[in-house]
Amino acid sequence: MPLSDPEIRSAKPTSKPQRLFDGGGLYLEVAPAGGRWWRLKYRYGGKEKRLSLGVYPATGLKAARKKRDDARELLAAGIDPSEQRRSAKLAQADTLEVVAREWIAKRSAKWAPSHCSRILLRLENDVFPWLGTRPVGAISAREILDCLGRIEARGAIETAHRVLGNFGQVMRYAVATGRAERNPAADLRGALPEVNPTHRSAITNPDRIGALLRAIDAYSGMFVTRCALQLAPLLFVRPGELRQAEWVEFNLDQAIWTIPATRMKMRQDHIVPLAPQAVAILRDLQPLTSEGRYVFPGARTSARPMSNNAVNAALRRMGYPRDEMSGHGFRAMARTVLDEVLHVRTDYIEHQLAHAVRDPNGRAYNRTAHLVERRNMMVAWANYLDQLKADEPVAGNVVKITGNHAR
Repeated sequence: MPLSDPEIRSAKPTSKPQRLFDGGGLYLEVAPAGGRWWRLKYRYGGKEKRLSLGVYPATGLKAARKKRDDARELLAAGIDPSEQRRSAKLAQADTLEVVAREWIAKRSAKWAPSHCSRILLRLENDVFPWLGTRPVGAISAREILDCLGRIEARGAIETAHRVLGNFGQVMRYAVATGRAERNPAADLRGALPEVNPTHRSAITNPDRIGALLRAIDAYSGMFVTRCALQLAPLLFVRPGELRQAEWVEFNLDQAIWTIPATRMKMRQDHIVPLAPQAVAILRDLQPLTSEGRYVFPGARTSARPMSNNAVNAALRRMGYPRDEMSGHGFRAMARTVLDEVLHVRTDYIEHQLAHAVRDPNGRAYNRTAHLVERRNMMVAWANYLDQLKADEPVAGNVVKITGNHAR
C-alpha cells in the first residue's frame, strides 16, 4: 500500500533499519538513530541499484514521489539516473567560478594575501554574477568580451584589462586540468582600448623633498602616524609592507628589518638595512607599541595594523594633494634621486626596492646580495635627507657606495 504522511510521522525507530515502501521502488529508510532517507530501488543493465532522493522531512512524500517518477522516466529512456546525477555533479564542479576559485587557492601559497583578495574581488564583482555558473569549457570569446564590455562601459579600462588577464590565467588552468579544450581569452588580444599609463605621484625635486620632510616633522596628528611618515622616505618600502610591520621582524641592535616572504610581492624574504636615523625613530616608538604585534597599530584596535589610507590621509592633511605626493611616492622619490642625483648603481637601488633583479647569466640575486653596499647606501641616503631637511647645501652630487665601508 502507498505510504501516507501520518504513517511516516508515526513510524518509530527500532534496533535495526526499517524500510517503508511506497511503490515503484520508492521507500523510506528509518535508521535506529531516527534519521529518515528516501531511496529508490531499481535495476539497470541487469543489476540492482539504489538512488538517494533526499532526507525526510526536508523532502516530503509528494516531492519524493516526483523524484521517483523523474528517475523512472530516465530509465524508460535507457538512462541510468545514478550516472545522470554523477554527470550533473561533474558539470557543476567544472563551472567557471569553481575552477577560478580552485586556481586562486592553488596559487595563494605563492601570492601575498592582498593580491589574492584583489583578484577574487575583481572576479566576484565583474565575472561570477554573469558567467560563474557556466561550464568553463563552454565559455566563448564573445561571452568574455560581453563581460569586459560592462566594465569598459563604466570607464574602468584598466580593470577590464586586468580581468581579461585573469580570465586567460583561469582558462589556461582549465585547459591544463582537462576542464577546457582551449583558452578563448587568447582570441581577445587587442579587443580592449589601450590604457593611458599613469604614474603614482611623487616629489623628486631636492628642494621640495626638504620642505616635505620638514612638514612631516611638524605633523600634529597621531604620533604613530608621524613615525610612519618619518620612516617612509628613509626605508622606501611598499606602503603595505610598512604599515604591517611587526616588532618581531626587527633587530634594532643589528639595525636590520627582515620582512617575511609572505608579505613580499616577490614572495622572498627582504632585508632592509636601517640607518641610525631609522633606528632612532623606532626606538622612540618602541615604548608605545612594542607590547602589541604591530609597529604601527590601528587607531581603533592594536590587533590590526594602521589603515592602508593613514599615510595618504596624513599627507592630504599636511596640504599635499593626491596628484602631488602619495605613500607609494616615497619609493619613486628614492629611486629617482639615488639614481639621477646621487648616481648610485641602479642594481643596488633595485635590490633595495625588492624588484626582480637578475645577473648577466639570468640568475636572480638572493636577499643578501650587495647587503654591505645597500647598508652604506641607506646610511648615505638618510644623511642626504637630513641635509635637505636642514636646507643645507649638499657638497657634491655623487655618493660612492662600496663594500669596504664599515657598518
